Amino acid sequence: MRDEVRAAALPPPVRGGPARDRRWAAELRSAIRCAAGLLVLMLLVDLTAGTLSALRAACWTALALVLFGALFPARVTAGPGWLACRGLLRERRVRTDLLVLVHRSDGVAPRIVLRDALGGRVELDPKVLTANPLLWHQLDTGARHSRASGLLRSGAAPLTTLAQHVDRTGAREIFRASGLDCEGPGD
Repeated sequence: MRDEVRAAALPPPVRGGPARDRRWAAELRSAIRCAAGLLVLMLLVDLTAGTLSALRAACWTALALVLFGALFPARVTAGPGWLACRGLLRERRVRTDLLVLVHRSDGVAPRIVLRDALGGRVELDPKVLTANPLLWHQLDTGARHSRASGLLRSGAAPLTTLAQHVDRTGAREIFRASGLDCEGPGD
């Protein structure tokens, strides 16, 4: 029985590779630019004030590294039956076909929290799913499988809301690309 659970925990093989966050590289470059900009600014201020020393340069470098760590974007990838979120230090993975909970936490930075039957937990920004239809498709397919098998009993509302948002965003992009952009004053 335990070998069956371990075999179920392994993601199935993927043809064509996993779906990836298309905006990740741009967000990483932005985080690097912000941290480097802060470092350069602080070093220039110290240099013009005549107070730059090795210790102060080390402090400003440490501060820039902390900023980079805070701004480092999670790299989200997904394949059939799984979704992974890799941060600066570690990767978290969840089996989307074994989901037991989907929760949306609103606040300053809204997050989607996914938990699977094997104890895996992933938190990610819903904008990542909105901007990447292939990631959304992998999550939605796995969640539908979980719901059909009776595992996912809580989380239909956040998934439905997210699906509607993804559909609206995709439709707007299609209309904009085709020149039929018809946003009214209420949109």
